[in-house]
Amino acid sequence: MIGRLCAALTITCLAAPALAENCTASHYGYSGGKTASGERMNPNAMTAAHRSRPFGSHVTVTSHSTGRSVTVRINDRGPFIKGRCIDLSSGAARVLGISGIAMVSLR
Repeated sequence: MIGRLCAALTITCLAAPALAENCTASHYGYSGGKTASGERMNPNAMTAAHRSRPFGSHVTVTSHSTGRSVTVRINDRGPFIKGRCIDLSSGAARVLGISGIAMVSLR
């Protein structure tokens, strides 16, 4: 009985997405300036700004409208507009087919 319960809990935990978040994304692409992590902003890189995720962590972003996904590296802080949770580089937004803002899932 306990073995079955442990197996069920293991399967449930493995199937649950880690730190999943549904939110509004935007994009930015100012080249040359420094990001909060200290590196130069490259609008074509697969990078993003997030308020709390650690620099260097990777996040898979999926657009609700296009179904496309991209994995980005967090290298900046933001967005600083209420209701938005992530600012994507122009390159990452282009891969997702986003212009302006869009609903996304973060994982």
